[in-house]
Amino acid sequence: MDRIYAPWRIEWVERDADPIDGCPFCVLPGREDARDARVVARSERNYVLLNNAPYNPGHAMVIPDEHVEDPTDLDDATLLDHAKLKAATLSALRRDVGPDGVNTGQNLGASAAGGSIDHLHTHVVPRWNGDTNFMPVTGGTKVIVEAIDRTYEHLHAGFAAGDDVVDSGDVDAGDAVELDFDV
Repeated sequence: MDRIYAPWRIEWVERDADPIDGCPFCVLPGREDARDARVVARSERNYVLLNNAPYNPGHAMVIPDEHVEDPTDLDDATLLDHAKLKAATLSALRRDVGPDGVNTGQNLGASAAGGSIDHLHTHVVPRWNGDTNFMPVTGGTKVIVEAIDRTYEHLHAGFAAGDDVVDSGDVDAGDAVELDFDV
């Protein structure tokens, strides 16, 4: 049997039950503690959430506040805000996480989705040369090399250093970074 030592996962195993009643993408941004909810940044109509089961460190999602299934259901202002927040997410990742490349994309429709969430979200996945190596290819195991709390710190700092921050002097690590775009 193959084993991978990951002692930080005990926090997840021993956590108190946290049932989310309804869509997690509607519930999480309303929580008081943005860091605990993994909400890294917000704009007027969208927010950035770290993926709780990341493909790579820094795997984030840009999500509209409005619960819609398809980008064609968004009004023009929300769609533009979504695109600008995705661009700001790319900048924040490049500034403080330093990937060699980035994949972005949406899984639209039940047959394309990896889960049962019908709330539109755009994945932003940092990539590094060699991040697909023998472990997933021959061992069938993906190794995530950074704890999600540390990833939050990196991405939060990347957003806080951006040009669209509402008040850069008042960015607390426990709050989502507020961004303002001309939409």
